[in-house]
Amino acid sequence: MNLIQAIILGIVQGLTEFLPISSSAHLRIVPEFMGMQDPGAAFTAIIQIGTLLAVMIYFAKDIASITGAVISGLLKGKPLGTDEARTGWMIAVGTVPIVIFGLLFKHEIETTLRSLYIVSASMIGLALVLVVAEQHTKNRNRDGRRGKSIKEIGWTDAIIIGLAQALALIPGSSRSGVTITGGLFRNLDRETAARFSFLLSLPSVFAAGMLELYDIRHDLMTSMDNIINLAAATVAAFIFGYLSIAFLLAYLKRHTTMVFIVYRLILGISLIVLISTGRLQP
Repeated sequence: MNLIQAIILGIVQGLTEFLPISSSAHLRIVPEFMGMQDPGAAFTAIIQIGTLLAVMIYFAKDIASITGAVISGLLKGKPLGTDEARTGWMIAVGTVPIVIFGLLFKHEIETTLRSLYIVSASMIGLALVLVVAEQHTKNRNRDGRRGKSIKEIGWTDAIIIGLAQALALIPGSSRSGVTITGGLFRNLDRETAARFSFLLSLPSVFAAGMLELYDIRHDLMTSMDNIINLAAATVAAFIFGYLSIAFLLAYLKRHTTMVFIVYRLILGISLIVLISTGRLQP
């Protein structure tokens, strides 16, 4: 790819990583419309480092508080002594499923599962599950029960949301989409579900990005263009990722995820039509 194409893909990554519409799906679809080859799972994982930095900066205070509490708890022999420390350990526990499944199915994730048939099915499937989650939330609110805050998240919540995050390994599912959905089913309010989703993404995105960067280190060194393109895409992902975090948290304070559900359904169905008519190659 050239520099402009790399920047465009970085912008797509940043805009879609935190919205429940799947960045991996868009990074699989957009190159098709641009007449490019699939940039691959490795490219996606590496430029996610840009969106990782966006999360780290946006939630710098939360991260510092959680990290400090975990370290302090260990030094005092009370690892679960505070809400912040418990949140830190819950993030660690919630990360385990995606690490296990990511290593077990690494080859399939990078090859078979990137088929546009899988992407379109995932887009539609999660949209339907998200409809059920929104109805669950609506029923809870109608009964006068408020959603959980981040300090009220329990171990069962963290494990279930972590298992949901593992589904994000399937292109088209969306990391934020599956974790927010899991959070809604566990009675988190929408903003808390999104906030915990972003914090939960930190360890796995960092690990995946570093692993892929290590795996392709020799290929990178063969061309300065490769390094420049990846760097430009990562910077673009960082800038637009930061903006999308701010947008989504503000949006979910007053709105449901219905607009994203409709978008997923339209895009998923459109993909099936384009594939069946030969306009796109699966």
